[in-house]
Amino acid sequence: MLPGQRNALRSVLASGQASDEGPDDPLRLGRKMRLRLLAAVQALLADPSIVGLKDAAKLSAVVLYAKSRAPKGEKDDSQTSIWGAELGRWLGMTESTVHHKVLPALRGTDALHTQVVRDGKGHPTGLNCLVMPLWNARKSGGAAHPLALDKAELATLLHLIEALFGPGWTPEGKEPTPPGLLAGRTGKGAATDRLGLLLMVLHTRASGWLQLCGGSVRKKEGRGAATLARLLRCSPSGARKVLARLTEAGVVARQHKATATRMRGRGRVMLLPVARAYGRTVASVEAVQGPDPVFSARPVGACGDHAPAGVSGALGMTGICGAEGAADAVDQERPGGAELHAVHAFVVSPAVLLQLSCGFSGEGRGGEGGRPERVCVREDQAVGGESAVADPAPAVAEGDPLRGEKPKEFPVDERDGQRAAGAVAGGRPKAVRWEKAQQQRRLGPSDDLGLRVALGPVSGLWERLSGWQQDQVEAAAKAEVKRLAGMLEQPESAARLLADRLTDRLEETGGEAQVDRPYPWLIRRGLVQRQACSDRRCDDGIRLDTGGECESCGNVLHIRRARRAKIAAQIDRELPGLADGERRRVLEERLMQAAIATEDLVRRRETARRDAARAAAQERAERAAADAVRRALPCEDCGQERAAGLCEACDHRRQTETLIGQAALLAAAWSDDLTNQGSIAAATAEARTAIGASIATAWQEFLQITDVAALEANPQAAKDAYAFAAFQTAQQALQEYQHTALAMLGRTEEAEAEARRAYKAQQSRPWFQHNPNGADAIAAATKAADAARERTAEYLLATRLEQLRERAAART
Repeated sequence: MLPGQRNALRSVLASGQASDEGPDDPLRLGRKMRLRLLAAVQALLADPSIVGLKDAAKLSAVVLYAKSRAPKGEKDDSQTSIWGAELGRWLGMTESTVHHKVLPALRGTDALHTQVVRDGKGHPTGLNCLVMPLWNARKSGGAAHPLALDKAELATLLHLIEALFGPGWTPEGKEPTPPGLLAGRTGKGAATDRLGLLLMVLHTRASGWLQLCGGSVRKKEGRGAATLARLLRCSPSGARKVLARLTEAGVVARQHKATATRMRGRGRVMLLPVARAYGRTVASVEAVQGPDPVFSARPVGACGDHAPAGVSGALGMTGICGAEGAADAVDQERPGGAELHAVHAFVVSPAVLLQLSCGFSGEGRGGEGGRPERVCVREDQAVGGESAVADPAPAVAEGDPLRGEKPKEFPVDERDGQRAAGAVAGGRPKAVRWEKAQQQRRLGPSDDLGLRVALGPVSGLWERLSGWQQDQVEAAAKAEVKRLAGMLEQPESAARLLADRLTDRLEETGGEAQVDRPYPWLIRRGLVQRQACSDRRCDDGIRLDTGGECESCGNVLHIRRARRAKIAAQIDRELPGLADGERRRVLEERLMQAAIATEDLVRRRETARRDAARAAAQERAERAAADAVRRALPCEDCGQERAAGLCEACDHRRQTETLIGQAALLAAAWSDDLTNQGSIAAATAEARTAIGASIATAWQEFLQITDVAALEANPQAAKDAYAFAAFQTAQQALQEYQHTALAMLGRTEEAEAEARRAYKAQQSRPWFQHNPNGADAIAAATKAADAARERTAEYLLATRLEQLRERAAART
């Protein structure tokens, strides 16, 4: 590389003119800085306390994280100061939504700790917020943790967020901060749009094109929506709506790459703010990707075989020429009229650069104008299909892929062309499911580290699976890891445990070379737990939780040995003198009969258990049906529909009448003469009148503390409230009358006589005979007398109530 050439490549923008914002544009991120910020944001969103929250809460965490203070020496408070209205402007939401939905969700998962800041008069003036994932990262992970950004990196992230969706400020005496690109986007989905734009910007290089995901995607959503769905962890249909809103807002442009056949090619997504920050415009992009491709001369800053050997060898990378290096002052990209070209591997010797006529990488090597050895046949054809080179292609070039392309894709294209030709000729097209499945295969499982560890021992078998089979094996492995994690004390070791199982299964088989059919072997043998006993933690006689020998298997083996010895002794008693071969045959037959009997017993027990469970389920269903029928019955008293036979107000009224009757009997129970009907009737009437007055008083007190207009507007609610108030008053009155009756009956002669006898009996105890009038003896005797008086009063009350009920029944 020539001295100063790398800096020269970095100093010129791709479009040949300076950006609108200049080098200080927050969207001009160097490669290291962009990857650093991307790792920090992904680590924050992947934290267990944030991963299950909604997009508004996730975006709040990102904003508060970017506004957090950087550590200064040994001091590290990691806090940020904000208020609800300001945070709502960042999110595109109202202050009420922030306080009622966003902040409670973050506090509930322990992702955020908040403290209200008040002034001298006690008025709230702000909110101190502490993002717990950041605090935990700085306390435990140290400077190597992805979340442990320094002051400059946090400032860069904050400036980037301000440029994307910052609310904008106009401080006094300072230059105003303009609002971000999505500052005017508020309401439903605003937080999702802002979070999606931030993640896409962090996944976008200096060219402005978003790095799209690989694999198969649904045609309806497209690859751009599938990429955004993986970033936001949502459905592709939802991501498609977000992408449509961002396109309508003018921050995203979706295009399709032009092909030689003038058909719509693979879709692409451009982040217009990033492209403009590096001097690219939509017009230049359309010129490059227009429907009529034009071949132009090699640009000065082009990569690969468009650049001199020294430059390309020094860079040694694909994409933009060092546009995302560590020291990105300015970037240089392909001019607006340059044609896209792959960066080829350096498999041929450098040749003298000649003047290009049509832009092919193989041109200028040799004086005859022929193509190099590894150039594909189709490179000599123009867009219209006419030959651009007169000489025919050498025979050795047939079937060889173009330099820099993937060899696996060329046979597929060739087969597609053959199928298309066959279809034109009238032949029946053939199914290509196997070819598509083979084309969609992945080199490894998903990004889940646990699955990679679990399926590591069978990586060779994984490469032999088709795309559909890989999805099925991945789903089965994920389910098995989840099941193992549920039965282990340390769930994080489930993946390692499944990897050990696959290793053991391969050793039993004899290695991967002995597995003829990888998919059935993995599904039916490798991933399946083999229980040697009834313990669900047993796998081939090994305990999954401890790794030692299974005790249950030892018990089963002991039982089998005991059974074998018992049957052998029985045969020796019944059939003495048998030959060894005949004795062994009889022993095996009886062991088989015993095993069949045991299995039959187990089967009968399982059948009985299932029958009992089925009967219980049927009984529950019948009770539920009967309950549904009962709930559909109208009220017996007032006729209210669907009142389960009795509405709440009528039920309370019936219970109130019962309680008033019991209170009246208690009032009459302490009368001196239970045979005097007049005194009993007067006591009962007096008790009913007193309870009625108490109910009226309680209702008036209730009306004073409630909204009378609301009760008048809803008569049924007023009826229910009155019935409940009467029920509560009757309950309290019943307790008071029962307490009064026990107190009155405790003063009768019978109760006093029983109390005196208990007092004397306690004093006569052997341990009180030496000092019957001592303090301990008097206390014990008094306690015994009170208990005897209370028991007598309860007995007298029960007897009198029974007499009153019998006489009332006789009168009735």
